Amino acid sequence: MRRRDFTLLGGAAAAWPLAARGQQLALPVIGFLGNGEQGADALAAFHGGLSDAGYVEGRNVIIEYASAHGEYERLPVLAAELVRLRVAVILATAPTNTVYAAKAATSTIPIVFVTGGDPVKLGFVPSLGRPGGNVTGVSFFTTELTPKRLELIRELVPGVATIAVLSNPAGARTQYDEGDIEAAARSVGQRIVIFPASTTIEIDIAFSIMAQQRVGALLVLGDAFLTSRRNQITARAARNLIPAIYNNYLYAMAGGLMSYGDDRLESQRQAGRYVGRVLNGEKPADLPVLQPSFSA
Repeated sequence: MRRRDFTLLGGAAAAWPLAARGQQLALPVIGFLGNGEQGADALAAFHGGLSDAGYVEGRNVIIEYASAHGEYERLPVLAAELVRLRVAVILATAPTNTVYAAKAATSTIPIVFVTGGDPVKLGFVPSLGRPGGNVTGVSFFTTELTPKRLELIRELVPGVATIAVLSNPAGARTQYDEGDIEAAARSVGQRIVIFPASTTIEIDIAFSIMAQQRVGALLVLGDAFLTSRRNQITARAARNLIPAIYNNYLYAMAGGLMSYGDDRLESQRQAGRYVGRVLNGEKPADLPVLQPSFSA
C-alpha cells in the first residue's frame, strides 16, 4: 500500500530492482485522492468493489494514496501530483473539495467520485443519468436527508427550544447544507443556531458555547473533517449531556447517540466497482451516477 502526502514519489523507487520496477510500471495506477480519514472498513469495501471488477492491489493494479489529512487547501497540489504521475483513473473520495480539486487538475483522466452532495447542484456532472465528460461516481446524497435528521432529533427531544448545528465552513458544500437545514427548520418553526468549526479548537469552543446557551439538542452536518473528529465530538456531546444526531454510522460506532444516513460501505464498494469498470475500458460519460441505500 503506497501512501503519499505532498511528495508522491520518493527516492525509494530508484532502489527497486530493475525487473521489479518494470513490472510495477506496467500495471495501471489508481490515484486515491482523499482526506486520509477513511476507516479500515471503508477501504476494505473499496478494495472489495475493485476485486469484483477483477483488480487486486499489488497484483494487477497499483494505488497511489494522496491524503490532505483535513487540510483542504492541500488538495489541489495533491491532485496535480496525481495528474503528473499519469494515473489511469482518480478516485476522489469525500470531502466535496476533493472532487473540485480533481476536476480542476484534469479534464481527460477519468474521475470517479464519492460525495455526499448533489453532483448536479455542485457542478460535477450535468446529469445523473448521463454525466458526460470524464467524471462520474457515487453520491450518497447525505444533504437530502437533513430534514429527516431534524425530524428524528425533534422526536427524540419533544418540545426542544433550540437545536445546535455543527458545521465546517471550510467545506465546499457547507453553504448548501446550511441552507437546507435552515429551510427545514423554518418549515417546522424550529429555532436552530449554527456553530462553525473547522479545527479541533473550534469544536471545543463550539461545545463550550452550546453548554452556556443550554441548547437542547445537536445536529452535525456531513463533512469529512468533522467525521475525522467524531471521537472528540461524540465525547463532548456526551459530557455536556446534549442529545445528538449524526450523518453517518461512524459517529454511532464512536459512541454517538444516533445516526441516520447512507450505507457508506456500500457506496465505497460501488465506487471500487466503477473504478474497475473504467480500468476495463468503460468511459465515465457512459456510467450514470449511482445513488445509495440508507441505514440508521
